[in-house]
Amino acid sequence: MEPFIEMRGIHKVYPDGTVALRGVDFRLYRGEIVGLLGENGAGKTTLMKILSGLLPPTQGEIRLEGRSVRFRNPSDALRAGIGMVHQIFTLVPPYTALENILLGQEGSALWLRKEQARPRVERLLEEVGLSIPLDVPVELLPIGVQQRVEILKVLYRGTRVLILDEPTSALTPLEVDELFKFMRRLKEDGRSIVFITHKLREVLEICDRIVVLRNGLVTGEVQADKATPELLAERMVGHAVVPRVSRSPRPPGEPILVVRDLEVMGDLGVPAVRGVSFEVRAGEIFGIAGVEGNGQSELAQALGGLRPIRRGEILLDGKPLPPLAPIEAYRQGISHIPEDRLRFGLALHFDVAENSILSRQWEALFLRGWGRLDWPRILAFAAELVQRFQVLTPGVRATARHLSGGNQQKLVVGRELSKEPRLILAVHPTRGLDVASTAYIRELLIRMRDQGKAVLLISADLDEILELSDRIAVMYEGKFLGVGPAEAFSRTEIGMLMGGILPQEQR
Repeated sequence: MEPFIEMRGIHKVYPDGTVALRGVDFRLYRGEIVGLLGENGAGKTTLMKILSGLLPPTQGEIRLEGRSVRFRNPSDALRAGIGMVHQIFTLVPPYTALENILLGQEGSALWLRKEQARPRVERLLEEVGLSIPLDVPVELLPIGVQQRVEILKVLYRGTRVLILDEPTSALTPLEVDELFKFMRRLKEDGRSIVFITHKLREVLEICDRIVVLRNGLVTGEVQADKATPELLAERMVGHAVVPRVSRSPRPPGEPILVVRDLEVMGDLGVPAVRGVSFEVRAGEIFGIAGVEGNGQSELAQALGGLRPIRRGEILLDGKPLPPLAPIEAYRQGISHIPEDRLRFGLALHFDVAENSILSRQWEALFLRGWGRLDWPRILAFAAELVQRFQVLTPGVRATARHLSGGNQQKLVVGRELSKEPRLILAVHPTRGLDVASTAYIRELLIRMRDQGKAVLLISADLDEILELSDRIAVMYEGKFLGVGPAEAFSRTEIGMLMGGILPQEQR
């Protein structure tokens, strides 16, 4: 059977000389779901950006139904029936779902097109089995529904090939199940799907065939029913990997962080954190599970001194934490691995050495008389940090923006853990990372816990919460719906709580 899409000998070399793809062959048949796996920097997203018209290949050929095609931009690819839904949504928050679906369409004014297009959009929703409130601004919709809007934007343009880049990273287990039902329905309708993910369990569950990339080359292709997590992990990194880390029982110490009746306002002028109380003790990992948008970001920002609190108090080692003073929070022993390394963790135009001392540049260790930076010492420190935390970089003078996502995250984690903190505030610490980088960072957090540090873990990844946490809280609409030892919760119970369903409603 002839492939619906075939990519032959695809090379991609960026202007700075970075080689992303080294002659990749990829094929996609009608009515199949193909998983695309690989470490950060392996070339997965680059390959799919080429297929969707966002990037030109340096060399190689794309064939669509047996004929050679060349896409100058995403519009060309969409006209050919190929669309990509990116990990970072491209929605306009104040616009309604319907308006976002229609944005970019040529023709009459948006208000007129809305009424003309509404029946077609409603028919499409019925055909694919999705439910979206079309007249609600997307900024008021849950993350899972926003993702449906992104998918419908692509399907509305008549796509036959749907590329999904890390689509489950911010979804509850229930929302993941709904997404998979929808993907199977598209497959039955004859559409083809490329599913980019780092979650081995999910790729084995939903895909027909799995393609693995490493260092810009295809290192494996296997039918999903013949694959195992161990086999896929080994193909991804080139050696055997233990995907899970070991957390041995240990008695916790005294409370390091105490939060009492905390209320924090969100950006829309309403409370995002509503009367939350908890404590994190020395030698334990306290995990907060939940879908993004339920107050976790505002809670983390308040604890890190980045957002004011409206009511309540935050105590570190029994002393009130100064408001709006992130530098003072650092000085008192809080390390902060932020939720978005690009926005909050790194200065992308700074080099690795400069980023390695961010928030520490005032320390005597890095100064030489009259407040001048001691660059030989800084460069030596950065080189040691890069080696210690396994950051792959051409050198400590390389610009941070040129590191892969996994190595950017390792740089942030290494900088924060090198401060010898009392409390580690880790927010989505492994989001978007490959299996090897994920395992490494989780091992580091376990190591910190075993050294007596207090770790507050905030994550939408349920596997991460269950694997690392000694105690767990589930956050929904700014409140804790359940708090207790990790062993007291099942995966299903936490997933239901993440969706706002209380224990008595689960029966």
